[in-house]
Order: sequence, then structure tokens, then C-alpha cells
Amino acid sequence: MKITVNGEPREIAADTLQQALDALGHGDARVATAVNEAFVPAAARAETRLAPGDRVEILAPRQGG
Repeated sequence: MKITVNGEPREIAADTLQQALDALGHGDARVATAVNEAFVPAAARAETRLAPGDRVEILAPRQGG
């Protein structure tokens, strides 16, 4: 299905947010996620279904000041 990941169009074979993270190499990473501008906690990723056209944001924590 076609979704947008961090502003870039992607074709991905995933039904859930967790499957998408795994496919994109972020499966075990500590990241923040949002689908269509709504925050998705880590505990809800496996149940969060994706649909064609969804906008997914994956944000890694940063250090510094």
C-alpha cells in the first residue's frame, strides 16, 4: 500500500504500524510515532491499522541542549 513516511511517499507491505516499523528497520528502536498527526504509543502500534494514504511520522529522540 502507498503511505507517506516522514513526508516521503513509500510503498510498503504492512497492515499495522508495528509491521511498517519492522519493514522500515525501526522495529526495536525507541522512537515516537504518529499516524495522520495523532500520537500512537508503543503499546498500541500492533493494533493500529494502516490504510492507503495514511501519513506516518517516526521521530527518534535527540540529545543535546
